[in-house]
Amino acid sequence: PVQQDLLQYHDWLVQQNITSDWLFPSTSHPDRHITDKQFYKVMARVGDLLGINYLGTHTMRKTGAYRVYTQSNYNIGLVMHLLNHSSEAMTLTYLGLDQASRETMLDQIDFG
Repeated sequence: PVQQDLLQYHDWLVQQNITSDWLFPSTSHPDRHITDKQFYKVMARVGDLLGINYLGTHTMRKTGAYRVYTQSNYNIGLVMHLLNHSSEAMTLTYLGLDQASRETMLDQIDFG
């Protein structure tokens, strides 16, 4: 699904005559990406439009990491590596998880 969404987004960029290697190119300088501040404003506006309290600059990174975590059978080592964190504890904190919530998640898995 994400790959299809990215292809549609890429097609839209092409239709707008924006050719760039960046996922979020600057409209005035397509060879550059938008700034952190611009991205924050975009995410805040999207959050307002969707009625979501807070969408920040790390929302996509954090959501992606959490999805990898749950879809990889809670492989925290993989997520830690992808995020370039130095410890599993740091990654669990980043994801908003602690040992108790990990155990709760694992208790819900049916091992047959």
